[in-house]
Amino acid sequence: MSGAGELKARAALLGLFDTPALHAQVTEPAETCAALAAAVRERRAAHAGLDRSNVGGWHSATDMLDWGGEAAARVADLAIRLARRLSHFDGRDPAEIEWSLRMWANVSPPGALNMSHAHPGVLWAAVFYVDMGDAGEAGGGELYLEDPRFPLPQARMAGFRMIGSDGQPQSPDKRIVTKAGDLIVFPAWLRHGVRPHGGTRERISIAMNLDAK
Repeated sequence: MSGAGELKARAALLGLFDTPALHAQVTEPAETCAALAAAVRERRAAHAGLDRSNVGGWHSATDMLDWGGEAAARVADLAIRLARRLSHFDGRDPAEIEWSLRMWANVSPPGALNMSHAHPGVLWAAVFYVDMGDAGEAGGGELYLEDPRFPLPQARMAGFRMIGSDGQPQSPDKRIVTKAGDLIVFPAWLRHGVRPHGGTRERISIAMNLDAK
């Protein structure tokens, strides 16, 4: 065949199907975190807690808005405002959308973790960090968000990873290093968990489910 040879092309790597998440940092969070920590410790002293994704830690009931005080209400309001920023509703005025929120506390002693899980039945999930328990950036306890696509190619060939739009092999999860006063909002269907806490003090976080009507 005349002129046959290797084809040449210009290729653009596309990042498809973006999964939005927000990492917010509250300015001057000390007063809010102190009030939340006191409310959580008081509640923990009086209630045994629940067994959910927590391993080795304490998980309150999801009624923290009833006992968390003004600080809990402020955190809930911020989480709803951030979820609203991430949301679009076809044919509906965003100002007319009514939001609901459930909130609970997690207390993790050294070594505690949260198993991988999702929050079905709601639109968004959020976590607010009250006290990191002196773990530091290298002390574990990171929130991780799992790539929902990853199990399928791994079932075909262990060790296979797709190249991302940054030119690097994609990770099966994203670990997020946080500090007190940070708030993370992400899709509730996204599987996530918490690595074992490596600090020497108890770690306190507040989790939330957010939904729209």
